Amino acid sequence: MNPQAFWGCFCLLCFSFLRSAKGNLQPLSFQPRTLYQYRYTLHVQLDHTSTPSPWGARLQAEALIHLHRLWRDQGREELLQVQIHNLKAQHQPEEERNQDSSRGPPVEIALSQEAQAEFQQPVFVSWNSGKVKAFYGNETENILISNLKRGIISLFQLQPHAGTTVEEDASGSCQVTYTVSNHSITKTKDLLSCSTPKSGFTSTNKIFGVEWQPSSRSQYVVKGNLLQSVLAEESHVVAPALRSRSGIKISSRQQLQLVSPAMPGPAEVSGQSLEDVLAGTDARPQPLVMTSLPFRRVCTHCPSLRAFLKAFDRQRVKTDTSRVATTWQFQRFIQMLRSAKKRDVLQLLRRAPEEMRPFLVEAAVAAQSVASVAALSDFLDFSKEPKSLVEKFLYTAAFSPRPSGELLHLILDKLDEKQLSPETWETGVVAVGSLVGKLCQQKLCGLQVVERGVETILRGLRGAEEEPEVVIYLLALGNAMLPETIPTLLDHAEDGPTAVTAAATSALQRFPVPHISSKVKRVMRRIFHQKRKSYDKTCRLAAAEILLDNHPLPMDVINILLATSEMETEMATFLLLKVQNSLRDHHHLARNIMKDIMGDPRINNYNFFSKVGISSSFSGPMTVTQDLISTFGLDLLFLEGGFLRKSISDFSLLSHGQRLRAAQVTFEAQGMESMMGENLSEGEEEPELMAGMSATFFDVQLRPIIFFQGYTDLMAKVLLSSGEPTSVVKGNLLLMDHHQVIPLQSGLQVTVRLQGGLGLDISADMDVSIWEQELKTSVNARGSLTMDFQAELDSSFLQATLRSQTEVETSIHFDTMLRFSSSPVLMCLQLREEQVPYREIFTVSQSAGSQSSTSRKGRHGTVPGREFALHQTNSKVCNLLLTAEKE
Repeated sequence: MNPQAFWGCFCLLCFSFLRSAKGNLQPLSFQPRTLYQYRYTLHVQLDHTSTPSPWGARLQAEALIHLHRLWRDQGREELLQVQIHNLKAQHQPEEERNQDSSRGPPVEIALSQEAQAEFQQPVFVSWNSGKVKAFYGNETENILISNLKRGIISLFQLQPHAGTTVEEDASGSCQVTYTVSNHSITKTKDLLSCSTPKSGFTSTNKIFGVEWQPSSRSQYVVKGNLLQSVLAEESHVVAPALRSRSGIKISSRQQLQLVSPAMPGPAEVSGQSLEDVLAGTDARPQPLVMTSLPFRRVCTHCPSLRAFLKAFDRQRVKTDTSRVATTWQFQRFIQMLRSAKKRDVLQLLRRAPEEMRPFLVEAAVAAQSVASVAALSDFLDFSKEPKSLVEKFLYTAAFSPRPSGELLHLILDKLDEKQLSPETWETGVVAVGSLVGKLCQQKLCGLQVVERGVETILRGLRGAEEEPEVVIYLLALGNAMLPETIPTLLDHAEDGPTAVTAAATSALQRFPVPHISSKVKRVMRRIFHQKRKSYDKTCRLAAAEILLDNHPLPMDVINILLATSEMETEMATFLLLKVQNSLRDHHHLARNIMKDIMGDPRINNYNFFSKVGISSSFSGPMTVTQDLISTFGLDLLFLEGGFLRKSISDFSLLSHGQRLRAAQVTFEAQGMESMMGENLSEGEEEPELMAGMSATFFDVQLRPIIFFQGYTDLMAKVLLSSGEPTSVVKGNLLLMDHHQVIPLQSGLQVTVRLQGGLGLDISADMDVSIWEQELKTSVNARGSLTMDFQAELDSSFLQATLRSQTEVETSIHFDTMLRFSSSPVLMCLQLREEQVPYREIFTVSQSAGSQSSTSRKGRHGTVPGREFALHQTNSKVCNLLLTAEKE
C-alpha cells in the first residue's frame, strides 16, 4: 500500500474515533425533493396521587407528519415545511370502566371540520442541523391548535453533540443537557430553569404554596445524518406544600417514528433569502414564538356577582367563622369578586346589612382585583365607618397572601385622612409594615408606593414623641423585616426605655439568620451583660435568645451560662431551661455547640443547673406528618415573689425548610413588684402597673391590647369586669392563593390552582383575683380550614379537571391557673384539642366535544380530641388545683 494512502486512512480513522469519543454525530439534514413521513403519537395522563380516588383523565392522539425541505442557504440553514395529516384523538371517560374496575376501550373524539382544516395548515421551520432557529405560521390560528403544532416542532429541536445549552421550545427557554452514544442522543431538560411569559401568582409564604417536581427526558435515534425516531417523556407532580397526599401527577409521552421508505417530494423553492421564500408561499406565514401561548379557559359554571345581586334579598351569608360552610362561602365570594366590575362590588357593599359587611370586606380584600380595591376605596371612610369594620379591613389586608401595590396605596391614602381614632391609626401602621414586607418578598421593593410606605414608617418613627407611638412604628418595622432598617432597630433597642427596647428586640428576633450580623450580636451582648445601662429582665432575655438562636459563638454560650450564677433565681431558671430546650431540639442551630459545651464539667454541674425557680420554658411537637411539623411552645417568666411577669404561647409550623409562626399570644404584667412587696434590682426602673396582651398570627404582629394601666384602672376593671373574653382575631383569611400555568412539551397546557381559606375565632382572657390571690389566663382558638386544589388540562380535543377539596374544623384551648397564696407558688397548665372532623373529596371532570362526565370519590372521619401531657410535675399540680376548685 502507498505509505501516503496508509497514513491518510490512519488519520481518518483516528479522526472518526476522536469524534465518537467526544460524543459527536454527523450534522443533521433533510434531503431535497424528498417527502419524509413520521408517525406521531401522544399520550397525556392526569391522576390523583391519593387513594382511593377516581380514575384520572387520559388523552391519546396520533397523526402522520409530512416534512420536506423548501430551501437551503450556503450556511446549511434549511427551511422545512411541516404538515399534520390524519389526526385522530381518543379519551377514556369514567363511565367506560369495566365491571372488574379495569379501564374500558377508549372513545373516539369527533373533530369539527374547522378544527381539521386548521390542523392541516402547514407551519414552517428554520432549522440548522437540529436547531430550530425560527418558527412561522398563522398568527390568527386557534391557540390550542397552534400550541400542539409547537409541541410537534419541539421534537425536532436537538443537537448532534454532547454538552449543556439553553434551548427554546414549547416548554419555554430551558437549560438542556445532551449526551451522545453511538446513534443515540439523550436530552435531559431542567424544567425548573425554564423561563416563560409571566402568568400566574403564588403566596409569599412558601408553606402555603405548591410543591412542583418536574422531569423531562428525550431519546433521539439518528442514522447517518437523518433523524429516525424520538421518544419524549415528561412528568410533573404538583401538590399543596402542606398536604402532598392531595397531589396530582401529570404524565406526557410523545413519540415520532420515521415511516420508510422516503417518498419523492416537492422541489425546492429558489430564493435569495428565507424571507423571500416565505413571502412566495400561499400561506404567507408570520414569525411566531416557540414557547406555548397561555390559554385561559372560560368558566361557564362560575358564580356571578351580578346574578347574586339580582337575588340579593333572598341570599343568606353564613357568619360563623369557625364552620367550614362559612369558609367555603368565603372562597366562592372571592371568585365572584375577581371577575366583577367596580360598580357591582360597590353596590354589594352598600346594599349589605351591617352584620354582613365585615365578611364582604374580607372577601373584597382577598380578591385582590383592581375593581374590588377601587370599590373599597370608595366605600370605606376611616373617619366615619365603625371602628371594628375599618380594623377588619386593615387586618385582612395585613394577612393577604400576595398583596398588591394598589392595596398599599389605598391604606396609605386613608391614613393621611384626619380625625382617625388612635386604634385605627395604630392598626393601619402595623398593616403598612406587613404589606411592605410582603411586596418586597414578591421582588416589588422598587415600587414607588413601597418606598412611600417605608418612608411613612421611618418618618413617623423619627417624629414620634410618645413612647406608645414609637412602639407601634417599631412593630411595623418588625412586620416589614427590611434589612436596611436593622441599624434603626439596634439604636432603639440599646438606647430606648423598656417598652421601646422590648419592641425593637422583638422585631430583631423575626429576622432570618443571615441578617443577624456581628454588629447585631455586639449590641445584644451589651444589652444582655448591661454594659452601658441596666435593662429590664425581659429585654435581657430577648437579647440572649437572639445570641443563642443565630449560630452563636461558643464564648457567647459560655458567657450567658456563667451570667446565670449572678442572676435572680427566676430569670436564671428561665434562661437555663431555654438552653436545655435547645439541646433537645434537633432543628436548633446551636444544638451541636451547646452539646460540646455541656460536655465540660466546669459548666454542666450542680452549681449552674440547681436553680429551683418556678419559671419554665419548653416546646415540643403537636402533630408530625410527612409534610409538616406543628410545635407548641410555652415560656413563663415569674417574679421572685411568684407573680407572672410574662407568658408566651407559641404555635409554629415547619414545612419544607420553612418556618411559620402560626400563632403567638403573649400576656405581660409589669409593676407588680411594688404590690407584692418586692425590691427592684439595682439600677432597674420602677415600671408602671400594667397588664396587656400582644399577638402574632401568620408572621403578622397585631396591635397590642392593654387590659389595664395603673392601679386605679386595675381596680375599676376588677370591679366592673363583665367576665367576657377579649377577641383577638375573628374573621376569614385567604391563606393560599396559587395560580400556575405549566406548558407541556407536547404543546398542551396544564393550569394548577390552589385556594385555601381559614375561618378563625381566637379570644383571650386574663382574670386577676387580688382577694383569692389567683391568676387565670385562657386562649381559645376555633377555626376551619378549606383547601381547593385543582389541575386543568386544556387541548383542542379534551378539557379535563382533577380536583381535590379538603375541609377541617378544629378547636384548641390553652388555660393557665396560678395560685400565689401558697409557697411555693402553684401553677397548672392545660392544653387540649377537641375532636377534629375532616372530609376530602376527589373529582375528575372531562369534556370532549358534546360529551362530558364527572366522577367523585371521598373520605371523611373524626380525629378524637386529646389533652396534651406537658410534663409530670404539671399534671400533679393540676390535679391538686382543679380538685380544690371543684370543692
